[in-house]
Amino acid sequence: MIDLRDLSDEDEAVLFKWRGEPEVDRWMSDAAFPSHEAHAAWFQALRTDPDMRGWMIVRSGEPSGLLTLTGLLSHHRRAAWNWFLGSAEARGRGVGRAAQVLGLDRAFGELGLHKVFAEVMADNDAALKAQAASGFRREGYLRGHVLKNGVPRDVVLLGILAEEWRELRGTVRRSLTDAHLIAA
Repeated sequence: MIDLRDLSDEDEAVLFKWRGEPEVDRWMSDAAFPSHEAHAAWFQALRTDPDMRGWMIVRSGEPSGLLTLTGLLSHHRRAAWNWFLGSAEARGRGVGRAAQVLGLDRAFGELGLHKVFAEVMADNDAALKAQAASGFRREGYLRGHVLKNGVPRDVVLLGILAEEWRELRGTVRRSLTDAHLIAA
């Protein structure tokens, strides 16, 4: 089963390790891999800054990835969505799709957001597919928007509104509960 849990102190080291792995780093839009000090400061902010929330994605009780929302204090009631799977064993098994469904429930339920939006590298087919399956719609395309290792990369803008999620939620959740990926 896939679930989201609040971050714990032990997660800082796991996330730093994952962030340094080439398969994770290649999809990050950060300019460069952060120093341990910068990572620690980011992790502390993620746990204490009211403008940010983060959850560990867990599969069968084991850490598998991270899902975050930033910009929560915007009067527009929208937030930026980011996620990744750090555990290679979690990839290609529906974990990302399940985590997003659980995250959207939190974003639109618990946090009362109106919109969630994301920037995804245009060639990250797995992430684009997972987000489309969760109801995200393509809202734009930004050419050469980020520099990754000095190379311009295109980015797809995605978004989902609370009312769209309300319409899709039952069907999307049912498919995941039927597949025994999330609890009913």
